Amino acid sequence: MKSKSELVATSVFFAGLKSAELEPIIKLVFEKRFEREEILFFEGEATESLLFLASGVVKIFKTSPDGKEQILSIAHPEETLNEVPLFNGGLNTTSAQAMMQVVVYMINKRDIEMIMRQYPLVASNVIHILAKRTRQLVSLVEELSFKRVNGRLAGILLENAVRDGESGAKLTQRDMAAMAGTAREVISRSLKAMEDDGIIGFDKHRLIIRDREALKKMSQTFS
Repeated sequence: MKSKSELVATSVFFAGLKSAELEPIIKLVFEKRFEREEILFFEGEATESLLFLASGVVKIFKTSPDGKEQILSIAHPEETLNEVPLFNGGLNTTSAQAMMQVVVYMINKRDIEMIMRQYPLVASNVIHILAKRTRQLVSLVEELSFKRVNGRLAGILLENAVRDGESGAKLTQRDMAAMAGTAREVISRSLKAMEDDGIIGFDKHRLIIRDREALKKMSQTFS
């Protein structure tokens, strides 16, 4: 896990600032820890601080009125969790839950606003970050709208397999269903079909990718 100073120094939020400029920013950062399944913030709450994920894995999700969950993304270390509501002055548009023990570094909203006024370069960095987040959401809408379940699931497996050994986080079939916008039973059938085709396998309940190229091709196929 990176220290506060290391995370601030490598964060895209503060890219381009000199070491002397980063020192007072580091002093504004404070740490908070969360246990597995603990909620970091709820949809509809006011946003008071910017959260940088220092260690662990966090799922970002929305919940429908009838309780159905849609996972929008899985956040890994060095990512921020709530920049959109922080900068538009609104309430949290999503909820965030720890998928394992999590450590976050936080900077109060008023301090971030002060930093942006003092260093226009940080404001420019924020614009790029928000543009990237918009692109990610457009990509998610595209996948949910035009890809078959197998294609969405293949993308989910590829995206998370890269970090699985590093993070230690394991997606359940329920998690995969919430990410793919479908039912758990559909995910179960899709995984079984992939296993029968030799694309994936299981070792003591741990999913193993056996044919990455086949999975990649499947993830790029639109209906």
